[in-house]
Amino acid sequence: MRWFVRNIRTFALALVLAVAVWISAVTSANPDEVRTLNSIPLEVIGQDSSLVNTDDFPATVEVTLRAPRSVWEQLTAQENPVRATLDLSGIGSGRYTLDVQIQILARPVQLVLANPTTVTVFLESLVSRTLPIDPSLRGEPAIGYQAGDPIFDPKEITVSGPESIVKDAVRARVFVNLAGVRENIDQSIVVQIVDAKNNPVSDVSAAPESVHVTIPIAQQGGFRDVAVKVTVEGQVASGYRLENISVLPPVITVFSSDPALVSALPGVVDTEPLNIQDAQENIATRLGLILPANVRPVGSQTVQVTVGISAIQTSLTLMNQPINIIGLSEDLTAQVFPETVDVIISGPLPVLDALTPQDVIVNVDVTGFGPGTYQLTPNMVSLVSNVLVESILPGTVEVTLFVPETTPTPTPKP
Repeated sequence: MRWFVRNIRTFALALVLAVAVWISAVTSANPDEVRTLNSIPLEVIGQDSSLVNTDDFPATVEVTLRAPRSVWEQLTAQENPVRATLDLSGIGSGRYTLDVQIQILARPVQLVLANPTTVTVFLESLVSRTLPIDPSLRGEPAIGYQAGDPIFDPKEITVSGPESIVKDAVRARVFVNLAGVRENIDQSIVVQIVDAKNNPVSDVSAAPESVHVTIPIAQQGGFRDVAVKVTVEGQVASGYRLENISVLPPVITVFSSDPALVSALPGVVDTEPLNIQDAQENIATRLGLILPANVRPVGSQTVQVTVGISAIQTSLTLMNQPINIIGLSEDLTAQVFPETVDVIISGPLPVLDALTPQDVIVNVDVTGFGPGTYQLTPNMVSLVSNVLVESILPGTVEVTLFVPETTPTPTPKP
């Protein structure tokens, strides 16, 4: 026993050395590593449903952890190894600075750093308020029309949100555009919440978000809408066709101090005659309107008339067009078979009627070719514009290039 007491210090030192050696061995085999985890969602828990936070705070937290390599393997294998929470349990309205709580789902792990460590929140009571619909009418109906009183369904909406913001909301504004309308307005329009200075109020919700608006539009006495009909005289030139006739505006409003006169109109009004005799190109002009006495158009006294005229497209076959060899070397001679081709072309009828075979050239290009026989594709060149080649028959010709034989020149005898 005395021997053990005399050597207890030696035993203690040996134990410490053994533990140190063990720790060193474990550490070298499983060393600690420091890593940073970004974008950890910050969860808010325990918040009273009658309160709402009106302060902005970070949506994520960044943490730096120290852990053995084997623990990091566990952490990285989990979907959410670290949880960051902000506990609002038992807190009423007001401003608070609260600690961010970090929970780590593995051991052993040391939290080195968290950013942020605290968050400031401002909790307000969630309130509701009823606001009447405030119509904002813009523009005027078309001339000769008037708008009746708007009808809204529903007539008021409920605004919900933080108390400090809801108190600024004074009107539920609805914009209605009446500019140039001729028919009743029947549509749903989104509501805009505004303050006393007509500035939009955000961070509030409206129920419903839109209202149904109905506004009757009626035509005043003495006014009437009638269609415009273009009166056409003559025929376009031979070989051309009339594509379309358009009038702007297609409907005009007429007025008379005697409503019976406009009521007696057949619903259509003629323009002054438009002469298109022998026309070969588009026409754009303004024409007056033919109206009964004491009836006049509202606004412009004329209408814009546009007439589309185009040449009739057709096709033509040119038979036995000779083939012209181009790019032939000076020391070569060419033979082509067949010597002529048929060319099918298309274009405006007046152009093709005046076309002659000399206006079309068929070429075969042998630039860079040496002696031999080749299958080549001819191409057409038109000396007249607006003519397209549709087909060349045959599409391939045989061209033979050769060096011509030379006949020796006889030497004259003395």
